[in-house]
Amino acid sequence: MAKDKAHDAGGADGTPEKAVLEGGPDEFPGLIVAIDPPGTSELKIPYLAGYEHFRATGRTKATAEGTLPVYEWWERTELPG
Repeated sequence: MAKDKAHDAGGADGTPEKAVLEGGPDEFPGLIVAIDPPGTSELKIPYLAGYEHFRATGRTKATAEGTLPVYEWWERTELPG
């Protein structure tokens, strides 16, 4: 199946795809982040001494940056040391 070129480059105007993050540690700020690589269903965000992992939910949310997909926190991994 052929990939959509606009999807590969980000949005239709070439801007990076973005997502809204929900959940995570109490101190973790709700964020809008770039989806890297575009089209991925899981995001790994560095935070303190580890990573917060988020999965696509299939939901969207209206934001100041447009309607974005929602990714929900599902686990944390710690860096060794």
